[in-house]
Amino acid sequence: MTLPLMPKATAVWLIEKTSLSFEQVADFVGMHPLEVQAIADGEVAQGIVGYDPVQNSQLTREEILRCEADPNARLKLIPSAMPLAKGRGKGARYTPVSKRNDRPDAIAFLLRNFPQLTEGQIGKLLGTTKDTIAKVRDRTHWNSANIKPRDPVILGLCSQGDLNGAVIAAGGNPATAPLPLEEGEDAV
Repeated sequence: MTLPLMPKATAVWLIEKTSLSFEQVADFVGMHPLEVQAIADGEVAQGIVGYDPVQNSQLTREEILRCEADPNARLKLIPSAMPLAKGRGKGARYTPVSKRNDRPDAIAFLLRNFPQLTEGQIGKLLGTTKDTIAKVRDRTHWNSANIKPRDPVILGLCSQGDLNGAVIAAGGNPATAPLPLEEGEDAV
């Protein structure tokens, strides 16, 4: 059930301005009836200014009168015309500062071992820009002398499942990739 905006302040207003029972107010604002009773007794929520649910289009005056007449009736929130907020999608990937210098190494690894990946796929996989990928590819990156191709999975920049999914989407076979080398280990 959707709760009203500012439930405690709404409870304060309903207690002060209506003759609804504690159970009705508690059910509407999502609180325990004893907490609503404590608000009415002045033990809780001192200093909280009441929030008028009628003025703020959460209830109608008729709904309050209906529930005051019948102690078993429950208040119903007016459906809002506002759309519900969407949950955040994947969005931009955050890379800790300590791992940001590893990105060019991971880009070089992907460019060398998976040439079928597009710049967009690499950017999405590692959370980097097409400009950075182009600079690593062209060897014009400011740190190109120190870039060593290293597996982004070992570096912690992406998961193996994400990498395999990107390779498959690009039309490649992830099983043909070389085994990743541990840091400090040289290829034979």
